[in-house]
Amino acid sequence: MGLPNLDRLRLRKYPVPPISPRIRFILPILLGFALFFCSLPLLPVNRAMILGGLMIAYYIPPSGKESLIPLGIAAGIPWWLMAFTLAYLDVITSLFMIWNLDRAERFPYLGPWITRSLVSGREFMEQRPWLARWRIPGVSVFVMLPLQGTGGVGATIVGIMAGLCPAQILLAVGIGATVESLAFALGSVLVLRLLVTNMVLGIAVAAGIALVVILYFLVSGYRKRHEAT
Repeated sequence: MGLPNLDRLRLRKYPVPPISPRIRFILPILLGFALFFCSLPLLPVNRAMILGGLMIAYYIPPSGKESLIPLGIAAGIPWWLMAFTLAYLDVITSLFMIWNLDRAERFPYLGPWITRSLVSGREFMEQRPWLARWRIPGVSVFVMLPLQGTGGVGATIVGIMAGLCPAQILLAVGIGATVESLAFALGSVLVLRLLVTNMVLGIAVAAGIALVVILYFLVSGYRKRHEAT
């Protein structure tokens, strides 16, 4: 299926809810604060503050699940709560984008980032047209990729390009973010337990994972430079 032009990338067939633009802007943010306040009865205050800091850090590049989930677990936050938190943030970020895409491009700081995401999302889809054919599974796979721009913002853009409706986009983001977050959380728990029981083996496993990630980024960067030339 063909991809839409960037200047027509809108959810025109699916009008936004008939609520105030201010509410559409504020509600997803309030949902993020709601999760933080819900964590207060579950965690000691100092760990809840750490969780809140990690939630904010998630929106500051180049932070991502691959770095924040291990940090949170090492700081004493339960693995399931770290996984749920970052998956939840991806979903409410996608909701924010769905409700505010037309206006979000004009926001200070956020607008240029969204514009870059539009361009990179289109390039990503053009290189992998099968994602559009797979629709919900394809967007879920996109979210699972441990790369910059594959969270709630990028996945929403890719979902629109794939022709998904808002509910399908949120479902795809929820599935992909949950699977990715659980993978990083359970992997982090495994490595931390290895470090406690067998430090040498734990360090070796952690180094192996880091090496695979570095090689992946090096190969990806080489391919991009090669395609550009």
